[in-house]
Amino acid sequence: MAALNWLERPVLNDPVALIAFEGWGDAGDSASLAAGTFLDTYDARLIASFDPDDHFDFQVRRPMVHVDEGGTRRIDWPDNEIYLIKGGERDLVLFLGEEPNYRWKSFTAELVDALTGLGVTRAVTLGAFIGQVAHTLPVPLVGSSTRPDSLALHGLLPSGYQGPTGIVGVLNHALGQAGIEVISVWAAVPHYLSNQDYPPAVEALTVKASELVGVSVDIGDLTMRSRQFRDTVDEAMDSNDELRQYIEELEHEAAAEAEESGERLVTEIEDFLRDV
Repeated sequence: MAALNWLERPVLNDPVALIAFEGWGDAGDSASLAAGTFLDTYDARLIASFDPDDHFDFQVRRPMVHVDEGGTRRIDWPDNEIYLIKGGERDLVLFLGEEPNYRWKSFTAELVDALTGLGVTRAVTLGAFIGQVAHTLPVPLVGSSTRPDSLALHGLLPSGYQGPTGIVGVLNHALGQAGIEVISVWAAVPHYLSNQDYPPAVEALTVKASELVGVSVDIGDLTMRSRQFRDTVDEAMDSNDELRQYIEELEHEAAAEAEESGERLVTEIEDFLRDV
């Protein structure tokens, strides 16, 4: 029985897909918030959603009960949804959801079938990992692609990671097998700030995703939030000599060994994927 429920099956104009998952592989909620920026910017239409009953362990990811002002209760289940954004030169199919617990093969097969049925020929997947990077420096981006030569063109450090993977890795492979061009972009989030939203990585992923899918986004608010976040962290550093010294060491390392630093970032994402 299919888990994907269609609200409509529209005819699209040369669509490109943008995909992000909450939870694992979403350090600082950076990937999911970046994808959510497109939903907040455009008049997106929900066109399909997955029934969570087939793919989630509700003792691990419990549904949430909410009560509105009138006292009416509702239950929010884990979401895996497909949206349509129209208006650009190409239509944008946006998938936003949570990494499922069960039946990854059937989940990815249904999602790939849905995207190919919509006519998607290119997909961009987003992720974020915890790295030894400083918040005072530009957010590093690491990528992989079914066309590795495209990474340098888009300013991405290549990753040849081998080892345990998450749903994004499984989906990337399935999309490639289906003949869809895939570019996967991962942002590095400072490990000392990874237990909260990290606006600089959200901004960096949003800008890169906009470039890759060809859909413009006003990043004014993201830039302001990033600046305010960095200012808040800088103020906190004034009273923490140990943290300030550590960040200065990261800055010096990045400045003195730029090429090696890039290689180190690739190693760090590989360690992150392998350990979590």
